[in-house]
Amino acid sequence: MHDHPHPAGKNLRFAFFVNFVFTFIEIAGGIWTGSVAILSDAVHDAGDCISLGLAWYLQGVSDREPNERFTYGYRRLSALGALITGCVLIIGLGFVAWESIHRLFEPKPVRAGGMVALAVVGVLANGAAAWRLRSGKSLNEQVATWHLLEDTLGWVAVLVGGTIMAFWDVPIIDPLLSIGISIFVLYNVVRNLKKVGMVFLQASPAGFDVEAFRKEALELPKVVELHDTYTWTLDGERHVIATHLLMRAGTSREEICAAKGELYRLLRNREFEHITIETELEGEHCNSEFPPSAHECDHH
Repeated sequence: MHDHPHPAGKNLRFAFFVNFVFTFIEIAGGIWTGSVAILSDAVHDAGDCISLGLAWYLQGVSDREPNERFTYGYRRLSALGALITGCVLIIGLGFVAWESIHRLFEPKPVRAGGMVALAVVGVLANGAAAWRLRSGKSLNEQVATWHLLEDTLGWVAVLVGGTIMAFWDVPIIDPLLSIGISIFVLYNVVRNLKKVGMVFLQASPAGFDVEAFRKEALELPKVVELHDTYTWTLDGERHVIATHLLMRAGTSREEICAAKGELYRLLRNREFEHITIETELEGEHCNSEFPPSAHECDHH
């Protein structure tokens, strides 16, 4: 048990409450000013609230000990949260983009002064939350930081648009900003969902080259081959690998342990949390193939 909340949890909690309060201000401000650009960002912020809330909650449960039902623990829950958040954002942005396209053909006047005032608050609120999370080490904090930076950039765009409309009567800028923000957010959501999809499809961890790792293993003393290597990631941060290590005939137990120890070190440095290395000597039956017969096991 920890006596104090983990810093990541405290940072995510701060970002969640800032985003939560500001989302309601933003919805009210979007309705008051008549700006679909502000409403589109409100939808994005509502999605961020879900994302940050899940990130905050999952940060607390992700370190729970594995049990009989979840033998790898609860790491995969963070990817599930990202999937839910991404789907919510895409649906919301679809509604906002539809309204914005209609506004292109029938522009409506907006309260430019109100847009500018709300944009200033938006830049400050989201900028403060992003600043708080900027040095976070966990994946949850890093993803949340990008969300908040996107929000900040979106508000900078609203600030520029509102300032222009305060001096010139060009209401079409508002739906154009809304569509631009929606496209920008949608691009990043789809990009993140692709990463989540790779987690659920159990693709190799991003940045891990199985063939390069095999070549490193072959440089170790008495190692003949590394084969039947299977690897995937639990949540994008912590990874799993199972492999077979073939050693020269006559290799001693101490030499086998030394080779396995070096492989463990290399994998730990690559964020592998669950590592299974089976070993066999040249001429022995490989357990990844058909089970050995009884007479083949007599000498083991």
